[in-house]
This record gives sequence, structure tokens and C-alpha cells, in this order.
Amino acid sequence: MVGDAKDWMQEVAEKATKLRLSAGHEPHADLGPVISPEAKQRICSLIQTAVDEGAELMIDGRNVTVEEYPDGNFVGPTIITNMKKEMTAYINEIFGPVLCVVNVDTLDEAIELINKNPYGNGTAIFTTNGAAARKFTQEIDVGQIGVNVSIPVPLPMMSFSGSRGSFLGDCHFYGKQGVHFFTQTKTVTSLWKAEDATSDSKSATAMPVLR
Repeated sequence: MVGDAKDWMQEVAEKATKLRLSAGHEPHADLGPVISPEAKQRICSLIQTAVDEGAELMIDGRNVTVEEYPDGNFVGPTIITNMKKEMTAYINEIFGPVLCVVNVDTLDEAIELINKNPYGNGTAIFTTNGAAARKFTQEIDVGQIGVNVSIPVPLPMMSFSGSRGSFLGDCHFYGKQGVHFFTQTKTVTSLWKAEDATSDSKSATAMPVLR
């Protein structure tokens, strides 16, 4: 959170507590289970490291139960505040419904914080200031950027463009880069001269040069 935006956290927490957990196919579900018991254990362990390292749990979703799916791998919405960039839960991607909140005073500090993170999947800025949005999008070193969009994942006609530690290989999937991955390039170099149009012209085999 940048500057006074940290005061927004109480409202965020209130909304998070109202999210409904259930199986992903249930129409009333806001959050589904994580993929496996091992994934759930990893998420819960990372939450605990944040507590052990001095962060505060604004909401703890580790012990939630879903009545209709008692054996599901559910982790409820979790908000960790007073995070530091050296903490284990900040350094590692959690892959769960966990919001890690780091506070800075200025936009420049926020950009520096993000750019020093080894991952570069996605980031977002929420602002009514066009100059701030322009500065953020130009200076940030992340592959996918949202401006007033919380999850900046592009539509399929555009390439998924995560970068740095969030990307392996040399081509992004789907979009134009996905097409390029399955495309073999063919290059044709041709030379046609105006004088070649006459019926008595002969083909020249000399290498063309600029004069």
C-alpha cells in the first residue's frame, strides 16, 4: 500500500470475510479449494512463517471448514499486514488466497520494491491520476501491468507476458507469440529490374551490389 492507501485495509478485510468458499463448479462459490493437500499445507506453512517473522494476521483463513465439502483442500481469504520484503512469505509465491501487504510512503518506493522482486508475473496500480499511471507503466519491470484492473492477465488474442522469475523459455504462450512458437519462418529475397521486362533480356547471376 502506498501512503494513505493503508487506511483502505479495513474495508478490504470486511469484503474478504464475505467471500464464499465451495467447490469451483458451485454457482455461489467465490473461492474454490487449492489443488492438493500438499498445496494447502505449503500455503499454511508460508502464512505461519510470516507470523513467526513479525507480520500480523488481519484475517487467518487456515482453519476454515466448508460444510458440504468437509474433506476439501480449502484455505480461506487471508490478509497478512506489516510484511517486509525479507520475509519468507514475500520472497516465495504463495499460490493461494493470501494477500501480503507491504507499506511504502511514495510511488517511487513502490516501483523500486516491485522491481527488486525476482518475479515479474503481474502487478497493478489503482489511481485516478493519469500521470501516476503513466509513470508506473513506464518504469515498472513486470510483464503484465494493470491500471485499475486487479488481475492484469490478457485476453487469449494477446500473449501471456510474465517476465523474469515468472517465465521460463523463449516464447510466451497463446496470442501472437504462441503462434510464432509453432511457426517456421521462410524468407524469400527477390530482385526484379525494370530492364528485365524486355523480351531479349538475359538472367544475371552476379551478386547485386549498391552503386
